Amino acid sequence: MAAPADPVPQAHHPRPPRALLLAGFDAGQTHTTCRLAVDDGVPLAEAEGPGVVHLAAPCGAQRFTAALRESLEAARVRLPEAWLTVPLAAAAVGASGIEAGSPVQTQGLTLAAAALGLPSDRLVVTGDERTALRGAFPDGPGIVVISGTGTIAVGSDGQGRHHRCAGWGWLLDGAGSTMDIGRDALALSLRMADGREPEGPLREAIWQVLGLDPQDPGAPQRIKALVVDPAFGAAGFARLAPELNRLAEGGDLSAIAILERNAEALVAMVAAVAAALDLREPPVAALGGGLLHLAGLRHRFERGLRRRGGILVAPRGDSCHGALQLAAALLRPDPDVNAAEAVAF
Repeated sequence: MAAPADPVPQAHHPRPPRALLLAGFDAGQTHTTCRLAVDDGVPLAEAEGPGVVHLAAPCGAQRFTAALRESLEAARVRLPEAWLTVPLAAAAVGASGIEAGSPVQTQGLTLAAAALGLPSDRLVVTGDERTALRGAFPDGPGIVVISGTGTIAVGSDGQGRHHRCAGWGWLLDGAGSTMDIGRDALALSLRMADGREPEGPLREAIWQVLGLDPQDPGAPQRIKALVVDPAFGAAGFARLAPELNRLAEGGDLSAIAILERNAEALVAMVAAVAAALDLREPPVAALGGGLLHLAGLRHRFERGLRRRGGILVAPRGDSCHGALQLAAALLRPDPDVNAAEAVAF
């Protein structure tokens, strides 16, 4: 995938004396973004590499290592000339499926140290929801809710307490995600085909996205085989979500009901985090492809959030920005509470 151009022309990036180079990674299931910056926060270059899977999955460790190495190499060649040979001073990685305090986090730290050539005390490896939270709310309380192929919410009270909700994997806990929206649509289409639900335009529209003929009596059996193919997975269901959203925007009641149910699941996640952290009227940043690109889902989420007292706000920064902040915290000569918290994150 083509990477974005340097954020600032190279001529504006001479290397100041004693300036250090940091890397912030946002490693998701679709792709990994690496952003390189000066330790004062000025961005220098950015590029993308392959995505990751859970480290416990087959080839999980290899894909994690490749994602970090390839995205870093792609970003490095975009550095201003004065920075091309400067080694990394510190880095932070926000990756899908990394739980704070878990053996998977320890494994990720070991793999990242080898991939990036850094000692473990110059590295933070944590969940991508944590770097998203740090980027969105660097200085105070707030909650981020992410709806992508998976879903999760995490918040901070701005005084060192954090709480996460949901995000237990697409097989167990995907309510509010594009995966669940697509799966719900496909399941409903099969009930329509069976005669358990009234026939509607949803069945034909969803089957056409899968390249199936709605008039083919063998289509349901093909769907049954398709969804158990390892290549289909969560992403296969998620790609049906935009069509479901289109149907809902056109007034299809069955599609609207699916979006309403999934939006309410996201609102419930936010409410649980707010209650755990004693946050009243918390600022909430909505992230991920589901909430950013499915207008019907976002509208219903925002409406439900207002009913619960939440306030939707724009994030201060993205996940790479949050990762760079965590990396910079490791270099402070007298680490404060936030730096210590970053390592535990």
